[in-house]
Amino acid sequence: MEILEKTKARVFKFGDKTADGNSTMKNLLGGKGANLAEMSSIGIPVPPGFTITTEVCTEFNLLGKDAVVELIKDEVEASIANIESLMGTTFGDKENPLLVSVRSGARVSMPGMMDTVLNLGLNDDAVIGLANKTGNERFAWDSYRRFIQMYGGVVLGMKPEAKEDIDPFEEIMEHLKYKRRITLDTEFTIQDLKDLVYDFKDAVKKRTGHDFPTNPWDQLWGAVIAVFNSWNGDRAMYYRKMHGYPANWGTAVNVQAMVYGNMGKNSGTGVCFTRDAGTGEDVFNGEYLINAQGEDVVAGVRTPQQITKLGSQRWAELAKIEEQDRIENYPSLEELMPSIYKELNGYQEKLENHYKDMQDMEFTIQDGKLWILQTRNGKRTGAAMVKIAMDMFKQGLITEKEAVLRIEPSKLDELLHPVFDAKALKEAHVIAQGLPASQVLQQGKSCFLQMKPTNTNTPS
Repeated sequence: MEILEKTKARVFKFGDKTADGNSTMKNLLGGKGANLAEMSSIGIPVPPGFTITTEVCTEFNLLGKDAVVELIKDEVEASIANIESLMGTTFGDKENPLLVSVRSGARVSMPGMMDTVLNLGLNDDAVIGLANKTGNERFAWDSYRRFIQMYGGVVLGMKPEAKEDIDPFEEIMEHLKYKRRITLDTEFTIQDLKDLVYDFKDAVKKRTGHDFPTNPWDQLWGAVIAVFNSWNGDRAMYYRKMHGYPANWGTAVNVQAMVYGNMGKNSGTGVCFTRDAGTGEDVFNGEYLINAQGEDVVAGVRTPQQITKLGSQRWAELAKIEEQDRIENYPSLEELMPSIYKELNGYQEKLENHYKDMQDMEFTIQDGKLWILQTRNGKRTGAAMVKIAMDMFKQGLITEKEAVLRIEPSKLDELLHPVFDAKALKEAHVIAQGLPASQVLQQGKSCFLQMKPTNTNTPS
């Protein structure tokens, strides 16, 4: 039994159009890991990496940190060597460093799990090597700043637990912006970014009592253990209890070579859907940002632009923006990078046809090269659920039985919620505009301050 435990595969590699796993192994590799393996095996350009299985998470809960690290150490080191070979970089090297991302990945999407850590492997030496290699010093120091902020927040426990709590890293950044009389992160100079790195590390020392880890292997093991610990965090446990998911499912850990969307005007990042998740319309859609990393698209710091020309025109109509202004200042990816868009459009069609369901994809463009970071069956509203199931049945993608089974009874309730009358909307006087947060009509007093709203019991 002991020999079997030692020889059992616990780490599965993917990349270069090959993979140890596939999409049928979600229970073992988690949703993200299984899909990364599947995408790589069908020819999608996925940054190489590896997945530590959900069974290791269960072993971690039973045996503890030291025993689990000893069990998977050789496999993890071999998998890092495989990434090094494929990317032509070296983990921990001063001149040509391999940098990786670390993500959690349970078999179902679950809030409360550890957030993504990007740029892992950077330190005071590697940042100089990255700057020299790319010829972009600002990019290197911005990546280092982001890494310390993310690692400190999600691995070292410095992320605020409540919205009203102050984020120590954001506080430092806001103080520097005030001092420099600037408003955007992109306005920081190289020296500003260097100062932020120093101040961030100082904040880590003061808060945790320890220096920020500089050894890439220490950084990696810290992130892996943090993923396993997040499985038993309060939010994750509450969500599992609410949905009846057993604790012994565990979460996988996905480690993947970094690709960068913030290397200049020929780089970018985005999220996209093969169909409209709100209405179910069979139209490719999504958002992107030039010279940005993944979290920028959803963080709200910068307003993303539409991927397709049709989506951009629809957005401009709602935002009351003239066509010429849209073309000059808010172009779609289809218009700005037509060859990249054509390649992305081909991959989204291939993935939807392969999985036979609406896909939610993340991508990065690094210096003109497109990488697909992940795909998964996209979440959708009740109305979209019905339309997508019926359309896919009519298109011959799924059978009648499969269409019926895709209708979740709990979501049918959404179809009974009140919605705005289409005719009344056209005649309404618009007093404000913004991004929608819900598919249903709400009424009551509006709260515009960043605080917890109170129940006034006085509908407007």
